[in-house]
Amino acid sequence: MAMSDFKSGIRYSAIGKYSNVIIQLLVNAVLSRILSPGDYGIVAIVQIFLAFFTLLADMGFGPAIIQNKTLKDTEISVIFQFSIYAAILLGIAFTFLGYPVSLFYDNTVYVPIFVILGISVFFYALLVVPKAILEKKKDFKSVNVVVIISGIVKGIVSIILAVMGFKYYSIIIGGIVQAIINFAYYYYKTRISPFEKFKWDPIKKIWQFSKNQFSFNFINYFSRNLDSILIGKFLDPIQLAFYNKSYQISLYPNQLLAGIITPVIQPIMSDYQEEKDVIEKVYLKITRILANIGIPVSVFCFFAAEEIILFIFGNQWGDSVLTFRILSVSIWLQMIASTTGAFYQSSNRTDLLLFSGIQSMILNALFIIYGIMNGTIESVAYMIVISFTVNFLVNNYLLMYKVFGSGFSKLVTTLKKPVVLGILQLIAFLLLPDLNFSIFITLVIQVIVFVITFLIGLLVTGQLKEMKKLIVK
Repeated sequence: MAMSDFKSGIRYSAIGKYSNVIIQLLVNAVLSRILSPGDYGIVAIVQIFLAFFTLLADMGFGPAIIQNKTLKDTEISVIFQFSIYAAILLGIAFTFLGYPVSLFYDNTVYVPIFVILGISVFFYALLVVPKAILEKKKDFKSVNVVVIISGIVKGIVSIILAVMGFKYYSIIIGGIVQAIINFAYYYYKTRISPFEKFKWDPIKKIWQFSKNQFSFNFINYFSRNLDSILIGKFLDPIQLAFYNKSYQISLYPNQLLAGIITPVIQPIMSDYQEEKDVIEKVYLKITRILANIGIPVSVFCFFAAEEIILFIFGNQWGDSVLTFRILSVSIWLQMIASTTGAFYQSSNRTDLLLFSGIQSMILNALFIIYGIMNGTIESVAYMIVISFTVNFLVNNYLLMYKVFGSGFSKLVTTLKKPVVLGILQLIAFLLLPDLNFSIFITLVIQVIVFVITFLIGLLVTGQLKEMKKLIVK
């Protein structure tokens, strides 16, 4: 049953994720040619704080609801009622946050933006419980249908408003529309009653799990966003826009592959929370798949960085190229690391998840501050790559030794053949001569070289059939 659920979940997750990434790429390609880096810089700063309030809205309730198998419908109704109160408070708080933010960044433009985005925060807080219920029921089809619908509507709204001259407001209003659509759809599919008599018992029932999850999310937020906060403050919003474009593209491979697997892991593997050997086998299989693709993709993005950035966003984003080339080295690390949280959750070890978040935040903060002191977004990117590498080792130590009671030997064995695939890609691109063609033609040739080398690598390492077998299973 679990494997059937896995395949079904990944299938719908893939449809939703791939569709969403394609929509994002198309919308970004259009908007990046209409809006200026300055507009994107303002949006990037706003997104930092919106992400923080979205985190507060979740409170760790989503994963806790999925993990707890004894929650009754009446108890879920009480939790949903609590989330409504939280949504109102968070929405109001966000509207007033624009004043201190405008002082911090010395720009009054943020005051009206934060007032408007209070609506978005309100609806993001409301959708946490309905979405968790659908995931708990393994209704991955419904969860991903709305991703496609809301993504298309957001894109259309944003492009129309950008053409009409709304500048950065086009992206902001598009995001609000998306949040409203998401909530409306999730609530329609679950129809949770918010009128159950309120009591604290259901909240207490999931709090032990959710508090560690929330604490990790809280810490991870600062770990993941400190670079953007400091670049926007001590460099400038335009440099932040260039940095964010680079970082955004470096995340696409993660979204396209790990992004379709990660949402499915906890809802399925929570059924095996007492069978650590089963969870370990699944982790190593997923790691093998991600590394087989992630390591070669990292090499490809390193060599094709200029063509990728200029083809997608246009010539005005040329200052993002070097930063993207640096960040591309960490793509495979991010792909594997993005799944680890779900395995901590599935094993009921959110305490270790919290610990990993704390050490990650400390390391990231130290490296990012050093990068900022050097005064360039490229130096920040170098430091981020080093931090990701250290965090990858720490995370896998916690999983392999503390959760699974195993060791690094199995992980090293899992990564041997993917490393060979990466080496073959490195050789192929080093031998590739300079291509004096247009950006598009050069990129097409690079993609062809990547695909041919990747297939040859699978044959050489004897993984062609193995990869197919792993994916099927």
